[in-house]
Amino acid sequence: MSVLTRIALSFILALSLAQPARAFDTRATAAYVVDVGTGTVLLTKNADQPLPPASMSKLMTLYVAFEAIRDGRLAMTEMLPVSRHAAEYGGSTLFLQPGERVKVEDLIRGIIVLSGNDACAVIAEALSPDGTEAGFARFMTRRAQNLGMTNSTFTNSNGWPAPNHRMSMRDLGLLSRKLIEDFPEFYPMFAETEYLFDENESQNRYNRNPLLTLDIGADGLKTGHTNEAGYGLAGSAAQNGRRVIFVISGLGSAKSRAEEAEAIVNWAFRQFAERTVVEGGTEVARADVWMGNADSVSLVSEKDVTTLMPTMSAGPLTAEVVYNGPLEAPISKGDKLAELVFAPEGLPETRVPLVAAADVARGGFVNRLKTVSNLLLTRLQQGPEEAS
Repeated sequence: MSVLTRIALSFILALSLAQPARAFDTRATAAYVVDVGTGTVLLTKNADQPLPPASMSKLMTLYVAFEAIRDGRLAMTEMLPVSRHAAEYGGSTLFLQPGERVKVEDLIRGIIVLSGNDACAVIAEALSPDGTEAGFARFMTRRAQNLGMTNSTFTNSNGWPAPNHRMSMRDLGLLSRKLIEDFPEFYPMFAETEYLFDENESQNRYNRNPLLTLDIGADGLKTGHTNEAGYGLAGSAAQNGRRVIFVISGLGSAKSRAEEAEAIVNWAFRQFAERTVVEGGTEVARADVWMGNADSVSLVSEKDVTTLMPTMSAGPLTAEVVYNGPLEAPISKGDKLAELVFAPEGLPETRVPLVAAADVARGGFVNRLKTVSNLLLTRLQQGPEEAS
């Protein structure tokens, strides 16, 4: 009979012996912060609550537009018509007029840098299954669900206030990551600080992302603000090979949004560091084998195991290997047999699969007889209660 077996381990990492990092006490009403390389979630606050996303929801319009460009259904050089509906939008706009035609590249940059509500509507009507912005919003909702954004529903393309237009901070974080990873050819546009679409209408020409000029590695993504939503930001920054994505919402002013976003970026990079726990192919532990031509098998990770650690950790990282053992032969090299489980102080638990480093064939008659004999002898030496 197999039983859950745990092997305790301790990894000594090159970290300062001081006080562990404290959780970030954000002023945002909702927040989500993730380290991209390790997938470690550093901060959640009301992260799964559907909230009004304001202009941050334009990221979904952009994702659908990028997909259409990649698939050949839309071209950056294509000229799209501006409808009366699109031109009627207020707030942040490109001052588009009904009947004019605008190049897709201008519309895309107008959405990313200038947060153009009218530009979103033009893109939406061009890609909508029924030619309407509402139809595009329904398509966006279905596409978001397919991408794993389970707390997102859209009623328009630009985040204009509406009762059922909602996104969670975790969904926005997932979407931000997909934009960065799925469309690297378009992502540099998110770092542009200025875009002059029309010299005659130059009031709206600067990117509202307050982090882009601070030299802290920030390179995206989108701000948002309505009276209902407050001030928010879906952002990302990269430093020394690490990337962090963060989403905040519900701040009371543009100033507090800028301060909170900068503080989160500094905290995420200064208080945590990426460390290699196990090198790929290196033995982590040995697991007992039943009825094999060997009594145990080496367990390894297929690739390097890295984790995020507080830079001022109070001690070594403890871990355990968990598997149902003894493992019954035959075993093939590469079979997933166990998990390496660890949780750095103050961070979520991580589970890494471990595989067999070598084949273990089923033992011959003598081996099997020896195994059964040893088991019977062990049980005879135990009392009735221990044997049971």
